[in-house]
Amino acid sequence: MCRIIWFLFFLGSCIGFSAEPVRIGVYSHSTNAAKVSQIVGVFTNILTPEKGFEVQRVDPASIRAGVLTNLNVLIMPGGSGSKQATNLETPGCEAIQKFVRDGGGYVGICAGAYLASSHYSWSLSLINAKVIDRNHWARGKGNLILTLTPLGQKALGHPESEVEVFYGQGPLYGRGTNDTLPAYEELAIYKTEVAKENVPAGVPMGVMPGTTAIARGEYGKGRVICYSPHPEKPFEPVFHLIENGVRWAAGIDPIPVTKEAWAKRPKPGKPEPLDTED
Repeated sequence: MCRIIWFLFFLGSCIGFSAEPVRIGVYSHSTNAAKVSQIVGVFTNILTPEKGFEVQRVDPASIRAGVLTNLNVLIMPGGSGSKQATNLETPGCEAIQKFVRDGGGYVGICAGAYLASSHYSWSLSLINAKVIDRNHWARGKGNLILTLTPLGQKALGHPESEVEVFYGQGPLYGRGTNDTLPAYEELAIYKTEVAKENVPAGVPMGVMPGTTAIARGEYGKGRVICYSPHPEKPFEPVFHLIENGVRWAAGIDPIPVTKEAWAKRPKPGKPEPLDTED
């Protein structure tokens, strides 16, 4: 019953989106059809037609062939940022840069946030962010608490200043030094870090808290939003963090979750394994 009430409250807030759906491409370079279906399915379950979204899979070949010209937003999900870049090849990376520069939206999650950064030789440099403590990128996994900035609460439609999300070794963002890009806007920082018993040997504690967890910025005429953690992790009710990020990337106002709806939310259980790219 609690889940039904939550859904009705949330659905009731989803009034007034554009008659034209937001056309979204979810990237996958996997050749395993079942894995592709699982990765893309995570987003089709969140970004539904009833909420004004239309989702399709895109792969490196289709990106190089120009599929992005038919889309509003590209989602680069979890996996490996360097492998995404390798599979895209230079023409694919340049196609993404042009897509965003010309007004498209980019949503990077975990690996997609590494890819969007200005840190690595293979990075797309879509957002003026460096990666803090990159030598210890494999710093463990688990549910963490984020503190949202006032801008983050408004932009992501979250009714409280904190939220619990799943972390899976995403980048710890810090301010970059790319003078061709504007400074990013900080939407959330890490309040907690992976529990010590889940941290691999040699990874220093105390680094994560205070680093940027969610950031957004502009690239040319386009918009870029990057998530270090996984708000799409399959448990309710934090999917609005993704929904409103996609809306912003598409130039659409957020749909906030009310305090009343949030109070009736189902409590998250133990997260299910999350499929990402190899």
